[in-house]
Amino acid sequence: MGHVVVVGAGQAGSSCVAKLRNSGFDGKITLIGSETAPPYQRPPLSKAYLLGEMELDRLYLRPLSFYEDQTIDIRLGATVDAVDPAGKTVTVDGSALEYDELVLTTGSHPRRLPASVGGDLDGVYVVRTLTDVDSMAPEFAEGKRVLIIGGGYIGLEAAAVAAKKGLQVTLVEMADRILQRVACPETSDFFRNLHQSHGVEIVEGVGLDRLKGEGRVSGAVLTDGREIDVDFAIVGVGITPATELAEMAGCAIDNGISTDAQGRTSVDGIWAAGDCASFPYRGGRIRLESVPNAIDQSELVAENIMGAQKAYVAKPWFWSDQYDVKLQIAGLNLGYDSVITRAGDKAGDASYWYYKGDELLAVDAANEPRAFMVGKRLIEAGKSPARELVADTGVELKTLLR
Repeated sequence: MGHVVVVGAGQAGSSCVAKLRNSGFDGKITLIGSETAPPYQRPPLSKAYLLGEMELDRLYLRPLSFYEDQTIDIRLGATVDAVDPAGKTVTVDGSALEYDELVLTTGSHPRRLPASVGGDLDGVYVVRTLTDVDSMAPEFAEGKRVLIIGGGYIGLEAAAVAAKKGLQVTLVEMADRILQRVACPETSDFFRNLHQSHGVEIVEGVGLDRLKGEGRVSGAVLTDGREIDVDFAIVGVGITPATELAEMAGCAIDNGISTDAQGRTSVDGIWAAGDCASFPYRGGRIRLESVPNAIDQSELVAENIMGAQKAYVAKPWFWSDQYDVKLQIAGLNLGYDSVITRAGDKAGDASYWYYKGDELLAVDAANEPRAFMVGKRLIEAGKSPARELVADTGVELKTLLR
């Protein structure tokens, strides 16, 4: 049945090759990854793994023996130098490799600070790969001063780990509030209060002017003129889709590698899935940065390579662990115009229900797993309960599904 080459050995790439074999594909499969580690989970890197609560081998999605048992040629620490869609070859570390179908699961790159503001100083880290986290782990010593730049989920998760380990944590967010790009003010308030209760200094509406240091970071100047001393810094200002190979192959780019509903790019024989890929969604086009999307989209691509001709219907959901709080998010809150707060079973816990007109778009559930599950089922079924029913804690959540 030919040769499928998958470039990118993360969650999406690993899911794609496993699904191919599970679906009965008996041709040749090659999985190529730039990292030397086997495909692993990324979310625990900034949570349990950094805290020392998860061993390395538990990060791995599958043991290396899986790929051997499934006759999947896995090439780790390998670089794809070129893609030739006309000749249907990829060049891997200087050698040409022919393919019949090529799947790009190349993921994303963390945004880094430019050298002009100290981004190249020692002691400045990003949180993306196993190597990134292993490099910064020795810095997490009690009493050290860490500056976290960016108040998104990655920055907040790193702040939680640092605070739990007894570091002095300052987090700066240049927007008016933390999580401004992804959450409502109510969710921002919840997590600001949570972090401040653990001793984290949250500085909002203030950006980083520059990092200071001779060879290694030793301080920072903020945009309000304030200067602080730091022992190391973590940059959590988002990611950009890894589209370099797709561009080389001539694929259309639109907020990532543009795909159709079945995962095909604009170039024959090339597919894309995961963080790097954008796809049609409710009359528009989106790109999702999440584990569920990476799995579902890449498995769909595998099925479509086998001839299934299925369209991808995204069911977005996400999560974040900070201290003893598990935030679970169902749906996408794009375009919301009102938020209903529902108090949780325990003091301080809550869920936030996003509406656009009378339509339920999304739910943020903080230590409220029932609210998450009910909200997720409602959104996926296209049902929107009345706001007053959601707000009334005397109404059992499960009755909203009727």
